[in-house]
Amino acid sequence: MELNADFSLRAAVHTAALPWIPSPMAGVDRRMLDRIGEEVARATSIVRYAPDSHFSPHTHGGGEEFLVLDGVFQDEHGDYPPGAYVRNPPTTRHQPGSAPGCTIFVKLWQFDAADRTEVRIDTDRQSFAPAPDRAGVETLPLFHDNREDVRLERWAAHANVTLDLPGGIEILVLEGGFAEGGESFVPQSWLRLPAGARLIAKAGPDGARVWIKSGHLALPQHAPKPAAA
Repeated sequence: MELNADFSLRAAVHTAALPWIPSPMAGVDRRMLDRIGEEVARATSIVRYAPDSHFSPHTHGGGEEFLVLDGVFQDEHGDYPPGAYVRNPPTTRHQPGSAPGCTIFVKLWQFDAADRTEVRIDTDRQSFAPAPDRAGVETLPLFHDNREDVRLERWAAHANVTLDLPGGIEILVLEGGFAEGGESFVPQSWLRLPAGARLIAKAGPDGARVWIKSGHLALPQHAPKPAAA
């Protein structure tokens, strides 16, 4: 399966308007944003767990990164409330589920194969700081290495946000909204701009809180390699 799989192109998905698609696990549904591969895939999705639903125990061959949007995500390592940001690198293992139900934004098979850095941040307990030389923008760093930068940003009402993007960018709206390319982006809307593009956005009257990943689209993007026999 290929969905928004040409990473040289702009892609925009207004996720809240999409139907939920059942996953192989009962009670777990998803809305797909981009994907290369079948059930094991390099994938970006919004995933919804019904109350008392769960996935089978599994190992992350290519890593898993997620942000809890609502409810409480759970595994044997703990409970993750809204705002929790987690990176489970390759070789990590868990059994995810949710007793109360939850919705998460999740990215699979997008780690460097040698990455072993685990990250667990309750972003609601962290402080934003003004972004240098970017009026009306505050940032909260989540992860940085030589491949990518992940952060939350808050954009003030009507702020003009302009960024040159040598490594591309992905943006997920968490609160508020913004306009870009003649489109309006609202909560759970997702925008991807390719390496070499320029972001020219304007926050709405209520401002915006967004999740951002940048830099990674300068690298080739591939489907997972089949496991050795």
